[in-house]
Amino acid sequence: MDILGIDIGFGFTKATDGNDSTIFKSLIGEATDIQFKSNIEDNSFSENLHITVDNKSYFIGSLAELQSNVRQFTLDQEKLVAEYVKILALTAAGNFAEKPAAPLNVVSGLPVAYLKQYYKRFTSQLAGTHDIIFHKPDGTKISKKIYISKVKMMPQPLGSIFNLLMSDQGRIVNQDLKKQKVAVVDIGFRTTDFTIFDQLRYIERGSSSIDVGISKSFSIIANKLKELSGVHVELYRLYKSVDSGVIKIKGQQYNITNLTEQIFANTAEAIANEVNQLWSDDWDIDTIILTGGGSAPLAKYLESMIDGNVIPVDPKVDARMNNVRGYIKYGKFEWGNGEVSNKE
Repeated sequence: MDILGIDIGFGFTKATDGNDSTIFKSLIGEATDIQFKSNIEDNSFSENLHITVDNKSYFIGSLAELQSNVRQFTLDQEKLVAEYVKILALTAAGNFAEKPAAPLNVVSGLPVAYLKQYYKRFTSQLAGTHDIIFHKPDGTKISKKIYISKVKMMPQPLGSIFNLLMSDQGRIVNQDLKKQKVAVVDIGFRTTDFTIFDQLRYIERGSSSIDVGISKSFSIIANKLKELSGVHVELYRLYKSVDSGVIKIKGQQYNITNLTEQIFANTAEAIANEVNQLWSDDWDIDTIILTGGGSAPLAKYLESMIDGNVIPVDPKVDARMNNVRGYIKYGKFEWGNGEVSNKE
């Protein structure tokens, strides 16, 4: 029995088996014939995701962005679960499924506000036996049969707590964190989730979601760029430009550094106001963790805006992977590959 952590976000899909990881944009496109391929192209897994599921072929992630005429991208939770989850999850799982139809147990998560509503549908999309074909850049095909035996769902931010709490083998090793009241601010592409874990107990009262994520900041930037250039820039194409501070549209370069900083500061303030109000009665929180892909650009604002002991974000760690790393650790704990360590 193999265990896999999968995190399907509006921006990126992430997966890990504890040893290897994969990440790609949650973007689906129509598969088309590509007449010429050079030997100098990037032939890595994440850059060449061409799959067939349920007799339909798709380009996924970067390949869809580059090659598909019709691309599908959503910020709607209902649509994500109904139309995207199965395709994206099987694409990720197929990278790790080596043994034909070997049982695979999956740990995943949903935003706090959507867990109760969607976890059964999410689980039903993944559970069972699935056939998937991977089309390689050289024209060859690899057929895989994936058998997902069990699916464990949790509020997404808990993944980041389990990542800090547990060893790679799924053992509770961080004894200080185990005794603390820990809060998480998980900033994703569309939503920001808040949760509290008090001495290993999930606290419903302090857990919630808001529809404020990096996508709102990107939308404002895209609208401003449209005013300046007349071109609508898709949100999923803004990542590199926001990081670099410049974007070139039809040969003209636009500096968006000041605009981005102003918008990020406003987004951080909105998040901080929400969390400070939500946790106003939880003045005994020991540690506040910032996580999620949005934590990297917003951390420098949030660390001073949020009331409490906010742990600085480590710039050397890809915060997009924090939850899924916690999922795989919890999976090993849940299904017998880990054990609780009660030693002080």
